[in-house]
Amino acid sequence: MFGLGTPEIILIAIVILVLFGAKKIPELMQGLGKGVKEFKKATSDIEKDINTSEDKEKKA
Repeated sequence: MFGLGTPEIILIAIVILVLFGAKKIPELMQGLGKGVKEFKKATSDIEKDINTSEDKEKKA
């Protein structure tokens, strides 16, 4: 995963825990999840628009 080994991932997790604290991490992850969900929704909407316009062009 991105050239990171287990020790590096553990170190990053410890740094995040120290910087944000244990109580803030669930809030951060929830916000990240919502952001990813919105991004996926936007990309699927764009794909639908593209497919719809292609279908209209084929019919015309």
